[in-house]
Amino acid sequence: MKKILSFLVILIIIAPIQSVEAQRNKENKYKTNEIKDLALIYQGGKQRIDWTPDQFVPYVTHQFADGTKDWLFDGFLFLEFTDGEGYNYAHGYAKKQARKIEWEWLLDRVFEKGKALDALDQCIEREKKNIGKAPFKHRIILGVAIPLPKQKDWGVIDGDSLDFNIQSDQVKAAEWYIDQLMARFKKAKYKNLELDGFYWVDEDIATCKDLPKYVSQYIHSKKKKFVWIPYWKAKGYDQWKELGFDIAYQQPNHFFTPTIPDSRLDEACQLALDNGMAMEFECDSKALYGSTNSSYDRMLAYIKAFEKHNVFQTSAIAYYTGSKGILDMYHSTSPEDKKIMDRLARHIVSRRSIKALTK
Repeated sequence: MKKILSFLVILIIIAPIQSVEAQRNKENKYKTNEIKDLALIYQGGKQRIDWTPDQFVPYVTHQFADGTKDWLFDGFLFLEFTDGEGYNYAHGYAKKQARKIEWEWLLDRVFEKGKALDALDQCIEREKKNIGKAPFKHRIILGVAIPLPKQKDWGVIDGDSLDFNIQSDQVKAAEWYIDQLMARFKKAKYKNLELDGFYWVDEDIATCKDLPKYVSQYIHSKKKKFVWIPYWKAKGYDQWKELGFDIAYQQPNHFFTPTIPDSRLDEACQLALDNGMAMEFECDSKALYGSTNSSYDRMLAYIKAFEKHNVFQTSAIAYYTGSKGILDMYHSTSPEDKKIMDRLARHIVSRRSIKALTK
């Protein structure tokens, strides 16, 4: 009798806890977006590849081992941290802070004929002739150069010399850059690209504090989205909504450090759920099966974790693949590299028909 009573007492204690936990799990959802699969394209700095139409092919379409070919990413994020000449566009990547002249230089690089956005547009147009029109819009997110505090030599707007110790001047510079991006994009008249929004290149708020909140107001006034991808437990990651972002992707930061266990991926998925975030998939050229100290198994761990936690079925996903990880996979002759890319691509292709991913 005592055993039965004890068991009943335990049930009474545990049942409400389980009920609350079940309700919490039911309410928590990954963030979805019009862009289901967002490829990060590091472009602009002199340290990057040119990003020609040919180099975009494996990001635009994927040819499977059975010979079939299909469209791949539906979104492309163009971003840059540094010009490769010592000036940075976000905190901590170079010794000198980019001035207006470096911002304008980056704009020229992003909109250079035959490269970057223009090359992507050409690549899509060419692939349309091979496999027909894509069943979705190719949406573009453009990185915003960060007006870093303590800078007084950035330059002049409307006759005023800006001081980035003053937040209103930081906002003014960011708005100017966003206007430049929008005007140049409109002038280019791309056939296959649609400007969807802007990306905050700083991956935490330690330097710029609540500046994104004020920049977001301007972006939203232009009817565009504001996107963020904070690093693992970055300062402010759990405040992404208050900061004015429309979507934030959780970086697991697992791929790059061999000593970090695969359980980090489980933790990252749960953290994203708890904070209503989307997920970032991470790999780079070190995932090549035949590379020295290959991280192939770590890339595979992401696929398995995303399958386990229903990320492919219920979350928008951003894909960090280094400077040219997918391009290197494309050129690889290893059957293992073809196999893992087929597995990832099949998830991407199948996600288009999943209703849960429709915003």
